[in-house]
Amino acid sequence: MATELKTHSLKTDEMIINMGPQHPATHGVLRLIVTLDGEMVKHVEPVIGHLHRGQEWQGQNRTWFQYQALIDRVDYLSGMFTSWAMARAAEKIDGCVVPERAEWLRIIASEMNRITSHLLWLGTYLIDLGAMFGFPFYPFREREKLFVLLEEIAGQRMMFNYIRIGGVIRDPKPDWFKRLAAFTKDFPDRVDEYEAIVSENPIFLKRTQGVGILPKATAIDYGVTGPTLRCSGVDYDLRRFKPYSMYDKLKFNVPTFAGDGDTQQRYIARVQEMRESNEIIKQCIDMIQPGEILGKKQNAGMRVKAGEGFEAVEGPRGVLGCYIISNGSDKAFRFRWRNPSFSNLSVLPELLVGHPIADVMAIFGSIDVIIPDVDR
Repeated sequence: MATELKTHSLKTDEMIINMGPQHPATHGVLRLIVTLDGEMVKHVEPVIGHLHRGQEWQGQNRTWFQYQALIDRVDYLSGMFTSWAMARAAEKIDGCVVPERAEWLRIIASEMNRITSHLLWLGTYLIDLGAMFGFPFYPFREREKLFVLLEEIAGQRMMFNYIRIGGVIRDPKPDWFKRLAAFTKDFPDRVDEYEAIVSENPIFLKRTQGVGILPKATAIDYGVTGPTLRCSGVDYDLRRFKPYSMYDKLKFNVPTFAGDGDTQQRYIARVQEMRESNEIIKQCIDMIQPGEILGKKQNAGMRVKAGEGFEAVEGPRGVLGCYIISNGSDKAFRFRWRNPSFSNLSVLPELLVGHPIADVMAIFGSIDVIIPDVDR
């Protein structure tokens, strides 16, 4: 007697799971409430606020001199940029003149910091994808070299407090520039090594190509900036769109892709940005001239003239802006930050819906969110 085969439709029930806030691949205390239908993501709700640091409140309750030492923690991987945004806003209000040599040093230090930020992103992102070579080995080899140089001028390896209102706090010695120039000569070959290991790796390609596509219109609607925006076809970089400091005297490319960006393109963009930052540093070393480095005296009673101002810089994650109202005292009346990670994180639900849960961390890691930059 023949066995009768019966077909049954597969039915799944929705399931809600938490990813985080204690999760190594969220790179901070971020909670994602994920609604799944089988393995597929149907809805995502990012829950922020677990790491709120009160940076804006502290800016209004600390002196100008004190707050300069705290703002590196807004985005702890790109402290030069948070210091620079705050300094530019205060300088706009105060009217103080930044010496030319200080402007060159600001660019050098910040582009070094851009490279260290992207190197850490690269190493940790590859760990998110299961490639264990990334974090402790190749990218951190060059990152350590840059930190040695940054520590010499700032006294610290991450919370630099180097860029101050009116300039920078320390002038590097001539030997420092020689060692930095040697690094810039060697660095492109090191980037070649990263790409040789990663860019054509079949597992990496399978997990990134066509994954996490961000349409141009969606990126604009959510206020996304930085490499994530440029990968979606929007050629917007403050260093070009609204040049500040000495960037108008420099020649560099802004990696931008046509069409809707995916996870792989966001990887490529940051690798290319490291190469461009390296070229910027080389130009600055050739063009910098002797001179003063600080246009405003630094002391505990330092004041900024009454007024209000907003200035922004192009950080590793996008547009980082600082808005200040000063009443002329030794403290600011109001501080507000425009942090790129906050806007970039907000688009995450648009990227994740329709993907399997295995893609969640691959997509999330590709937008390079720093949680203190969100929970400022």
